[in-house]
Amino acid sequence: MTRLLRNSCNSCANLEEKLRDSSGSELLLDILQKTVKHPLCVKHPPSVKYTRGFLSELIRKHEAVHVEPLDELYEALAEVLTAEERTHCHRSYLLPSGDSVTLSESTAIISHGTTGLVTWNAALYLAEWALEHPAAFTHRTVLELGSGAGLTGLAICKVCRPRAYVFSDCHSRVLEQLRGNVLLNGLSLEPDVTTPVQHPRHDTHDPESPRVTVAWLDWDIVTVPQLAAFQPDIVIAADVLYSPETALSLAGVLRRLSACREDQQALEAYVAFTVRNPETCQLFTAELGRAGIQWETEPCHDQKLFPYDEQSETAILKLTL
Repeated sequence: MTRLLRNSCNSCANLEEKLRDSSGSELLLDILQKTVKHPLCVKHPPSVKYTRGFLSELIRKHEAVHVEPLDELYEALAEVLTAEERTHCHRSYLLPSGDSVTLSESTAIISHGTTGLVTWNAALYLAEWALEHPAAFTHRTVLELGSGAGLTGLAICKVCRPRAYVFSDCHSRVLEQLRGNVLLNGLSLEPDVTTPVQHPRHDTHDPESPRVTVAWLDWDIVTVPQLAAFQPDIVIAADVLYSPETALSLAGVLRRLSACREDQQALEAYVAFTVRNPETCQLFTAELGRAGIQWETEPCHDQKLFPYDEQSETAILKLTL
């Protein structure tokens, strides 16, 4: 699986040492069974390119310390060498709780005119933060802005026991993929995904199985009454500060969310982002200041749970709406 594959590759230096100390092939066979041959990986295979690279690296490490080839490694590589790369693949992540999240994603970074069909670093970072702070979501209604492939929300739904979760985006292909990923992970969708989640007077719903909605939400045209209808207790967003235009749009929708709470308790929002252009981040915080929205930076946490693609500065802002 993606997390296991990447973690194994990240430990290649230690792997060489362990292979030198091992006279047999048990270690590599164990790695093979826990990654490429894992039932979840077999059922929902990752990209052919990714698997091919992983197996080639394992073989290289094996050949560096052992003369005798390991047939199982070469057989596994032969299977993917003849396989064709598809437009979509799967990424699977094991969570500390023992649950897993599997996503269907595009194999292209940009597809159908959007970057929302793949998972980005800030989504991983926010998901890891959420798993370390489950109380922020337990028995609450969560509204996620710009859900993308859905990793953050699915991890929260499986571990943090929210009462309800609203995934949202404005791109039709992203919404279609989101619905598929929700169902792929064993969650049920509300019958009418355009109907906002309501809080029943007597809620006997099992908190282990949140009400899940996938909603079309365009930040530039959504109104205060439409946002209020979702009745969120907490708002999150990940990797949505990638241009000045999105920064301004996000600030605008957060300002409207703040207007929903005039006579109620302040609403907390968490925005995770990778610092690609500091000027874009400064523009966003300046817009928050103009809107009277208070913000602070959350303390950094270790990036140890998920396979981050690159070492880059990632941060989370806590907003009070």
